[in-house]
Amino acid sequence: MVDGVVIPAGERSGATGPGGRPGPEATGQFGALGMHLADPRVEASVLGVLERVEVHLRASVASADPLITEAARHLLEAGGKRFRPLLVALGAQFGDPDAAQVVPAAVVMELTHLATLYHDDVMDEAAVRRGAPSANSRWTNSVAILVGDYLFARAADIAADLGPEAVRLQARTFARLVHGQIAETVGPRGADPVAHYLHVIAEKTGSLIATSTRFGGMFSGASPEHVEALAGYGEIIGVAFQLSDDLLDIASESEQSGKTPGTDLREGVPTLPVLYALAADDADAASVRLREILATGPLVDDALHAEALGLLRESPALKRARETVRSYAEDARARLAPLPEGPARRALESLCDYIADRTN
Repeated sequence: MVDGVVIPAGERSGATGPGGRPGPEATGQFGALGMHLADPRVEASVLGVLERVEVHLRASVASADPLITEAARHLLEAGGKRFRPLLVALGAQFGDPDAAQVVPAAVVMELTHLATLYHDDVMDEAAVRRGAPSANSRWTNSVAILVGDYLFARAADIAADLGPEAVRLQARTFARLVHGQIAETVGPRGADPVAHYLHVIAEKTGSLIATSTRFGGMFSGASPEHVEALAGYGEIIGVAFQLSDDLLDIASESEQSGKTPGTDLREGVPTLPVLYALAADDADAASVRLREILATGPLVDDALHAEALGLLRESPALKRARETVRSYAEDARARLAPLPEGPARRALESLCDYIADRTN
């Protein structure tokens, strides 16, 4: 065991792997990611924050209307990685992690994230989220949209208690989320599809994770230089994490990714490996055939889907996408240079390793 490093749970006796139910030592995000913090002091501090976040989240979504409370708690109780509160807690290690505002800051980030999921499911006409019926399929689109709005409002209310700078940052993050969603909805509009896709991910995913790491530093009293380093790291590691999910959908088996391989292919979602494959000019028979299949759109035909999935797994496009993920992970690591050496920084660095290696 390396001091202060995030380690796959499978290498830790008694820890929970992906898809299992986390025990007390792997609360929330740790069990979902199959990872844990090796340094006992940092681990205790981070787990303490995450446990308090869970309590505050349940209290924060309560309403005088039982329907709103039930619908607002729906996705909250379905689980999730709590990746954003985790990064708030890790960012707080560079100041005072016990500072009173750290937990509310993490709650703001998770509520904002949860609100986007309610809206995303309506836009995607999703039937399932986190293994449970989506809110829109259970209560109608209108209720799901309004519950998402309610969660945004609750996040803003809590941010107001943190001060005007927190309100400003949360609002600007929300604006980036909306810009990213609109950009995804309308498409590249003549722009390079790969550049457009990376921009969408930065706006929809990187922005919220950047604010999470920034909040951790800010509200723990870290120095301005360290806060900026944390925010830069969060932006890039957020993009890297989303891109690695794209690869998992193609390269992994269902027990690793948590969903049926090739789901994005079947639904016609243009992820990075697909965009690289479509943009390639390789003249070999496999690459030409892959472009032909992908150009048809959503692959609902089982035979075509299986063929495309097999070709993608052996394609130069997947290799190039892996190199892109590794490049982002290394960029994120470089953003940590201003931070002091120690177990908290090593934990953040090890997340870079985890993301770069999880699709190999």
